[in-house]
Amino acid sequence: MSRTFKIFDGHGDIWTDITVQRQLGKKEVFRNRHYPKFQKGGVTGGIFVIWVDDPYDAEDPVGRSLAIVEAAKEEFAEQADLLIPARCTADFDRADKEGKLAIVTGMEGAAQIGEDLDLIDFYYEEAGVRDIMLTWNDANALATAWTQDPERGLTDLGKKAVRKIQDMGINIDTSHLNEKSFWDVMRVATGPVIASHSNTRHYCPLDRNLSDEMIKEIGRTGGLVGMNSIRQLISDRKEKQTLNHLIDHLEHTADLIGIDHIGLGFDFDDYLDEETLATFIFDGIESPSAENIANESEAANFPAAMKKRGFSDEDIEKVCWGNFMRLFKVTWKA
Repeated sequence: MSRTFKIFDGHGDIWTDITVQRQLGKKEVFRNRHYPKFQKGGVTGGIFVIWVDDPYDAEDPVGRSLAIVEAAKEEFAEQADLLIPARCTADFDRADKEGKLAIVTGMEGAAQIGEDLDLIDFYYEEAGVRDIMLTWNDANALATAWTQDPERGLTDLGKKAVRKIQDMGINIDTSHLNEKSFWDVMRVATGPVIASHSNTRHYCPLDRNLSDEMIKEIGRTGGLVGMNSIRQLISDRKEKQTLNHLIDHLEHTADLIGIDHIGLGFDFDDYLDEETLATFIFDGIESPSAENIANESEAANFPAAMKKRGFSDEDIEKVCWGNFMRLFKVTWKA
């Protein structure tokens, strides 16, 4: 009899979708729109990020972020029978005992922080933010994304932000950074660093992915790399944009830093509308994620593919759940 694995998805834009839906007058959006997929795929926890969608990313990132924070609070309050906000490691145990989903709130991009680092304290306390990416696909007051000037890295304020983020017990997340910003982070960081949803340049030579040297450096810090299901991050050849080739990325990463430093960061976007998807840097996205791993309902296909490739149950459990839990116990304050 095959084993069922708990799955922690280290990156999703669900808070943005929930905000959009709630502004249309809908309630309990997660239960009605997302939960059936989570149930089917065996996903019992994840990081939902505060990601500022178009046009708010340019017009009013702070205002949009505050709206997302409020929407998240309302969802947690309405669905206390289903969701637990994970702010400390004990919350995962409580969620497991009560049969609920443990949801970590993260932040994708720091445009909503601007030049006011005190806002990090606000997001930590009011929104429970425990994971911060310094950029999305932008350059801001702190850092530079992979789509921007390759000669610009972290600013002096960005270096202060990295120190503050880690001192507060928040994960520092390097996905979306350009290479100079990445290495600037590594020179400043004093604890584990992650790339929550990035694959390898070895199999997909896109700057959004990680070089072998970058992966090794993440492993050296005790951090982890989350495997991303987005087609264009798996391969630049359409016929290789598959779950099977995503496992190739996992194997290569494991060869470099070991299985203890790999997680899942699927980055599913099946719930976002076409207008929002059109703001992404890739052209012609019809189904963003790879076949057989297209949304949370198909998440269980990932451990099945690992099993087929010969990974042990112990290794699969680490990638699907355990490695993120280990990371949180090291980086979080409680």
